[in-house]
Amino acid sequence: MSRLHAADENLALVRAQLSLIPSASVIAGSLLCLMPLIAQAPLLPPIALMIFLAWRFLRPEIWPIWAGLPFGLFDDLITGSPIGSGMLLWTIILLTLDYAVNRAMWRDYWIDWLAATAALTFYIMADMVLTVLTGGGWVFAPLLPQIAAAILLFPLCLRLCARLDRRRLTL
Repeated sequence: MSRLHAADENLALVRAQLSLIPSASVIAGSLLCLMPLIAQAPLLPPIALMIFLAWRFLRPEIWPIWAGLPFGLFDDLITGSPIGSGMLLWTIILLTLDYAVNRAMWRDYWIDWLAATAALTFYIMADMVLTVLTGGGWVFAPLLPQIAAAILLFPLCLRLCARLDRRRLTL
């Protein structure tokens, strides 16, 4: 009987660890900003937000509506954005997506990509405005490659999250 009990505990531990995969992938996306990359303009797209949005499109029920607050705060602390900007912007994006999904008649891949494009562009531009308001400098033209990279790399983030979700659900 003790073997069965130990097997059940191991299975419960594996399932608990696999339920953390979405959160760990968003945190890993934030930590990618710590790579030593020397550039005169922002080149890396907001990878954590891209992964967060990909999970949101794949599994809308996985996080509550307030999930943008802790992830946004962690992203602010890691990326050096003004504290609270990620919390505010991620929550605005989540509320907007929730409203849009509830009002939409149908969804498909292209609609999700368009919504992610709008959300990522909004985030990058609004983060620049909040940075200026807190004493940073205004640069618009160098943001265009970052916006383009975010738009073009979002399908890869979506595919990565789908693969992680498949792995998560098989165990």
